[in-house]
Amino acid sequence: MKSKVFLSIGILICVLIAACTKDNYDPPKSMLSGQVVYQGQPVGVRSNGVQLELWQPGYQFFTKIPIYVDQDGTFSAALFDGNYKLTRLKGNGPWADNTDTINVVVKGSTTVSVPVQPYFVIANPTFQKSGTSVTASGKVNMVAAGKTVERVTFYIGSTQFVDATTNVAKDDKTGTALGDLSQPLTFSVAVPANVATKGYVYGRLGVKTTGVAELLYTPVQKIQL
Repeated sequence: MKSKVFLSIGILICVLIAACTKDNYDPPKSMLSGQVVYQGQPVGVRSNGVQLELWQPGYQFFTKIPIYVDQDGTFSAALFDGNYKLTRLKGNGPWADNTDTINVVVKGSTTVSVPVQPYFVIANPTFQKSGTSVTASGKVNMVAAGKTVERVTFYIGSTQFVDATTNVAKDDKTGTALGDLSQPLTFSVAVPANVATKGYVYGRLGVKTTGVAELLYTPVQKIQL
């Protein structure tokens, strides 16, 4: 009887060791990095608001790897070497849908650009101090036809992370204020007193397309007060 007990214990130990060995894989060491671009220039978005998907065909567990895009359009992920397919989620960004798959071969440090076609872009953005306020201007240009502008907004923040959900003040332009997009739009925002003591704020412009959840943003700019 004792020999059977010892045999059962020995088998159990072997199974546990095998299971631990199986699960004890080395972590991924290769790095995939890239940027979402339009005409070779980075596209500004809301930090962690836009997502790409990465798939590895033929892998044992064929599941998606979510890739979140930073506000400057950059992204990165630690991966195992191999062949992957990178996709742009339908309706997830401030650009026209594109179902084309980007084939990516990851080996060591790998970079990739993800081209998109925004509905609208903001050209020549400028920012400056004006008394106790900060002002901004920029011209909205249509890129993809068939859509209209719902809102253009000037956001300011106390940190370099600025968007529709992270800001301390904003100035919206909607309706008739968007009647003539052939001319630059101008904005003005009063700086909150508790933020003004820092001596600077961060600002950026965002344009929202009607029927599209995410805004397209200009690069974040530090504005000295």
